[in-house]
Amino acid sequence: MQKEKARTIGQIVADNYQAAKVFGRFDIDFCCGGDRTVDEACQETNIDPNEVWQALKELETVGARKDNYTEWSLDFLIDYIIKNHHKFSRQKLPEIGQYAKKVAGVHGNLHPELKDIYYEFTMLHGEIINHLDKEEELLFPYVKRLVEADKNGEQPDTPDFGKAANPISMMEHEHDQSGAAMKEIRELSDDFTPPEDACTTYRLLFENLEAFEKDLHKHVHLENNILFPKAIELEQSLN
Repeated sequence: MQKEKARTIGQIVADNYQAAKVFGRFDIDFCCGGDRTVDEACQETNIDPNEVWQALKELETVGARKDNYTEWSLDFLIDYIIKNHHKFSRQKLPEIGQYAKKVAGVHGNLHPELKDIYYEFTMLHGEIINHLDKEEELLFPYVKRLVEADKNGEQPDTPDFGKAANPISMMEHEHDQSGAAMKEIRELSDDFTPPEDACTTYRLLFENLEAFEKDLHKHVHLENNILFPKAIELEQSLN
């Protein structure tokens, strides 16, 4: 048990993504905050760690490791992230932005928090698209070159940004910013709970915001806790 307690939240979720449901239930950040141990996270949020460990112990094991992302090759994982999470973000961000603009315009006087949600989401939209572009144009191609060099027993060329840790540090910082923005939107929306007078578009906005946050959490987890550390490890082994 002591060995398990020494593992980070990110490592636990990387090994079994079902654990994300447990951490979500206790409002413990497993993506951007995945570098903490369970006990450290519980201490910060005044949660009884024994309750969390018990919930983790009770996880269903049947089918729990259907997608063991830690076993995927890095190039395959990158393709998965782009085709699923990047594509989802590029499709959903404009759609949610339109909902947010419309709802803030119609209901903003009675519910002024909607104007703040629209502002926060508009800023988030631009930051995420810029972030995705940098990953797809700079970092991801380099990691794929590392994989190819490893297969061929070659020495990879040094990119303009130096080591992989340099852009990865920036990507992780931007992940933190995106996570903080979504947390602010969640608080402004009362945990995505529409008021009784909410129209269909109002409710649709909150449903989409919650779905986007869920996808963002998994997206960040796959990069912060699996792809990035493995890319740095691979680069070090080749050099």
